[in-house]
Amino acid sequence: MDEIEPVPAPWQLKGTVYIVSFLSKAGQLPDHAYSPLERDSPYASPAGSGEHRGGIGQFQVIRTESPVGAYDELIVCPGSFNYETEEDGRRKTKKNARISRIYVSQKYTCWNGRKNWNIPKHLARFEWDELDGGAKGVRVYPHDTTGDPSESRANNVPLFQARFTPMRWTPSFPLSLSWLRYVGIDASLVQPPLPAGEGSQGELPGTDRWCRIMPAQSTKLASLAWADLSQKNEQGELTSSVADENFWPGLGRWQLALQMEDAVIDFAEGAYWDAPKTKL
Repeated sequence: MDEIEPVPAPWQLKGTVYIVSFLSKAGQLPDHAYSPLERDSPYASPAGSGEHRGGIGQFQVIRTESPVGAYDELIVCPGSFNYETEEDGRRKTKKNARISRIYVSQKYTCWNGRKNWNIPKHLARFEWDELDGGAKGVRVYPHDTTGDPSESRANNVPLFQARFTPMRWTPSFPLSLSWLRYVGIDASLVQPPLPAGEGSQGELPGTDRWCRIMPAQSTKLASLAWADLSQKNEQGELTSSVADENFWPGLGRWQLALQMEDAVIDFAEGAYWDAPKTKL
């Protein structure tokens, strides 16, 4: 088995990003918001890692080149969470976005993403379809939904599937998610410490400190697309392992999506701190 070498931040990635945004209701997370390892740990505990406050959430599907090679990625970010820091000897409650569940297609980014930024990556097999009209279909088969704690193989049932169809006759445009700061939106991620797993490839390290990271995504070729989030097959049968027919509670089948071609994604070094020890 090839050893996984640490590749510290900063990372710059280049590829294609599909983004679906949605409104997430505070405290109403479905069971599949977390992978089993994190769901059964303090990472998902409101008492240990803060309450879910909802707001604007996102799914992202990414195909990228990175410092550890090419990989595919599915991100679930269900809005913001409270968390506590210690300032001048007193606790202070803050709120930021958090990735709750994420899958990648190779072990090198899995290990480094967990170790560098507390991103709760797990392995999955990604299957892609080239469809008419420039559309793309994707299905994600996780390694952590088989009941095997070693996560040694992909499930034969997908957790997520989607189809992205470019919107016809709409021009492309430049876009940078860093522009959100000009309208008062802090797009930083604040990630709790991660539990260690028993990954068969040694890809599931744990961490013991909190991490704050400001990812940057930009492109000169953003465009609009339709996302078909139906988790059913052509016979109308639910094929996903989740109970929600459009993957997330309350979402309709068709959603407006952003497609970012030739995107540049920057992950700088995070800011790290220990959990507060004060009682006040």
